[in-house]
Amino acid sequence: MVKHLIESYLMGPKTLRQAVAGMIREQLVSRPVPGKWSTLEVVCHIVDSDEAWIHRMKRVIAEERPLHIGYDERCFAAALGYQERDLEEELSLLELSRRQMAHILRILPAEAWNRVGVHNEYGLLTLQQHVQTMVDHIPHHVKFIGEKRRALGLAS
Repeated sequence: MVKHLIESYLMGPKTLRQAVAGMIREQLVSRPVPGKWSTLEVVCHIVDSDEAWIHRMKRVIAEERPLHIGYDERCFAAALGYQERDLEEELSLLELSRRQMAHILRILPAEAWNRVGVHNEYGLLTLQQHVQTMVDHIPHHVKFIGEKRRALGLAS
C-alpha cells in the first residue's frame, strides 16, 4: 500500500507535464474560462501547495503533533507573480521536491505513516493522509487545465 502510494505521488509531475504539453506562453497565461485562473496560475498553485504540504509532512515525521496553519491560495496567486513565473522552472521544482520527499518516505519505518499533524482547518491528519492529499491534488487540477485547453481549442 505505502509503496504504491509513493509511486502515485511520484507520477504527479508527469501527469502535470502531460497536461500542459505543447502550450505556448500566450496560452499558459490566458484565462479562457471566465473567473478562473490561467493554466500557469494553476501550475504555480500546485507547486506552492506542494511546498507547503512537503513542509508539513517533514514536520509530522520529525515533530510530535505539529500544528499546520492553512493559507489563502488566492492571496498567493495575487501576490507571488504567478503570471510572470517560468513554466519549466515550476515543473522542475515540483519534480525535484517530490523526488526528495519520496526518498524520505521510502526510508521511514512503517509506524511513521500513522504519525499525525493537526491542521487548523482539517483536524488530525496522518502522514499517509498528507501524502494522499498530494496524490489527489494534481489530478484534481488537471481536470481544470483540460477545461482551459478545450476553451482554447487545444486537444486535452
